[in-house]
Parts: sequence; structure tokens; C-alpha cells
Amino acid sequence: MMNNGGAYGGGKAGGTFDPISFAQRPQVILRALCWLFSIIVFGCVSSGAWREENGKEVCLFDNDAAACKYGSIVGIFGFLGSMGFIAGEYFFEQMSSVKSRKHYVLGDLGFSGFWAFLYFIAFIYLWSQWSSAAPPPSGEGVGSVQAIITFSFFSIFTWAGCAFLAYKRFLIGAEAAFASTFESDPANQEYTNYPMENEADQYSQSPFTGQQQQQQVQGEYQQPTY
Repeated sequence: MMNNGGAYGGGKAGGTFDPISFAQRPQVILRALCWLFSIIVFGCVSSGAWREENGKEVCLFDNDAAACKYGSIVGIFGFLGSMGFIAGEYFFEQMSSVKSRKHYVLGDLGFSGFWAFLYFIAFIYLWSQWSSAAPPPSGEGVGSVQAIITFSFFSIFTWAGCAFLAYKRFLIGAEAAFASTFESDPANQEYTNYPMENEADQYSQSPFTGQQQQQQVQGEYQQPTY
């Protein structure tokens, strides 16, 4: 992730918007993948993870309705969160306030890390229920169930990647704030103006050289006193 001169790794506020460079940002690419995987997860749950049995809707994950509902909730809110953070990436460049950027980065870090954890639970939970479920008649819905489990697994890494990039942004902002505070501290500038002139000359010769030369001129020699 490159720092374009703005706070927290973003460009300077008021700069021109380049859609190509925007689409090539690692944050935007990962968000787009999170968005796509979330659509697949909740779409497959809605369309293929339920089957009708004796006039009732039964979840293919070992008849556990909570498993299907959990997959739908994680997928839907992951979809909405991805859309929100993609829009946030656009407005991030327009934020002139350092505090606003800091709050956005911390929100990104917290939400992305939490959603990676929720997808991890979804993968373990759904895979466990599917492995113990009886095969559906005629294999109906098997492809949807496998897609749900697979893209729940992929979503762990995409959301964790978003959290990692947000953490790197936070470190960039923290280092910049520390550097500016350190440089503006007057106590750190007292040593920069200390006179260093003629310092080398003061130690270039022995302290006894001048005294011995004077004694040699007078023709006398005395043992130097220490």
C-alpha cells in the first residue's frame, strides 16, 4: 500500500479522482471480492439450501434452520458492509480531517476483523452440519451447499486481508503523528543549535604541547605537572 502524501496512507484531500487507480487499490479489490463472495453465500442459502418436505421448509444443513439463517445473516450484512466500505474508500480521499480518517480506519479494522471471525464460525458450523447430514433426494441443492461452504472459507481470507490493510493504515497514521509531535517538541531542538565550531581544534593537540614549547624557547625544561 503506497502513501500518496495524505494522512493514514491516503491521498491529499481535494485531489483529482482517478477511477482506474481507485479500482486498482488493494482495499477496493478485496472489498469487491468480499462483496461478490457475500452475494454467493446468501444467494445460495436463499435459493438452494432449503427444500420443501411435508409442506415445510427444511434446511439441508442437517435440518438445522439456525445454520441456514446464520449463513444468510452473515452474507447479507457482509454484502452491505462491503458496499459501505467501497463507498468509504472513495470518500476517504475527500476527508480533510485527520480524526475522521482515523475513525474510518479504526472502524474498518474492527468491522473487517470481526466479519472474518464470523465467516470462520460460518465455515466451521456449516461444514460440520453438512458432513453429518443425510444426502438430499436426487442430490438437490448439493451444489448450492458446497458453494456456501467454499465461499465462506474464501471470505475468511478476504475480510482478514481488509483488516490487515486497515491495520497498516493505522500504523502509518500513528507513525506520522508521532514524528510530527517529536519534531515540534522544543526540547528536541535544543541540541540542534549547540555550537560545535572549533570543537575539533580544541582537542586536536595535547594540553601540554603549548607549555612544553614555551619552556624549550626559554632553554629550560621542567617536568609537566598533571
